Amino acid sequence: MNQDILQRYLFDNADVRGELVQLQHSYQQVIAAQPYPKVLQILLGELMAATSLLTATLKFNGDISVQLQGNGPVSLAVINGNNLQQLRGVARWDGELADDAKLTDLFGQGYMVITLTPDEGERYQGVVALDKPTLAACVEEYFNQSEQLPTALWLFANGQQAAGMFLQILPSQDDHNADFEHLTQLTSTIKAEELFELEAQEVLHRLYHQEEVRLFDPIEVSFKCTCSRDRSAAAIKTLDQAEIEAILAEEGNIQLGCEYCNANYVFDSIDISAIFANGQTTNTPQ
Repeated sequence: MNQDILQRYLFDNADVRGELVQLQHSYQQVIAAQPYPKVLQILLGELMAATSLLTATLKFNGDISVQLQGNGPVSLAVINGNNLQQLRGVARWDGELADDAKLTDLFGQGYMVITLTPDEGERYQGVVALDKPTLAACVEEYFNQSEQLPTALWLFANGQQAAGMFLQILPSQDDHNADFEHLTQLTSTIKAEELFELEAQEVLHRLYHQEEVRLFDPIEVSFKCTCSRDRSAAAIKTLDQAEIEAILAEEGNIQLGCEYCNANYVFDSIDISAIFANGQTTNTPQ
C-alpha cells in the first residue's frame, strides 16, 4: 500500500469533486524533527492532510502556506507546500499540553492564515478565526468565505498516519446542493481506521459503490525541506558583521538549525569571512 498519495475524483452524475489523501512517511518526517507532544503530532497530521487537499485545488504552479497562530501555549503551527505536493511543517509551543486539548486550549484567541503564492501573479491571503471545534470546520469556513462553494472536509491523524477527505460543489448554473448533501452523508460514514489501513480505491468503493466515480491518476505526496547551506549563509549576511564576529569569537563557530528538518549548518571563521566577502563556503551540514 502506497502510504503517501493523494487521489482526486469526480462524480459523473453530480457536479461535485472529491479528494482523498493518505500520509505516513512524509508525516513521520515532519513530526520527527522535534519532540512534539501527542496533541501536536495529531494537529500537525491533520494540518498536513488539510494542506495537501488544499494544494490539490490550486490552479497554478506555486506555493501554499496554512498557518495557525494564537496567544495560547501553541504560538504557531504551519504546513508549507507547493503544487508538486511537497510539504514541510513545524509547530512552536510552551509548556506541557494535554492530550485532549482543543483548538481553543492550544491557541487561545487564534486564527488561520492561508497564503497562496503563484510563481506568476499576485499573492492571495485569507484569514479565518480558530473558533470552531475542529480544524476541518475552520478550513470549511475558509472556503465558505473565499470561494462561497459548499465544501466538506474530514481530517484524521494518530501520530503514525494522517489522512483526509474533501468534497466540494463545482461551479455550475444548476443546483447540486441535494447531490452534495447526499455525498456528504455517505462520506461522513468514513472511519479513521479505513483511511489508515485500506487502499484509496477500496475506500472510495466502500463509500460510493452506488455512484459513478471517475478516478484520476494518484499523486505522490512527499516531505521536502527548502533549507540549504546557501540560504543559511544568506541569512547570516543580513546580520551585522561585528555582531556575528563577536559570537564567533565567543563560540568558535556559528550554527544555524532548521526547525523543519533538524539539519544543522555550521560556519567557522573562514566561512564567515567568505560570506561577508561574497565568497562561497565549503562545509557540509552536520
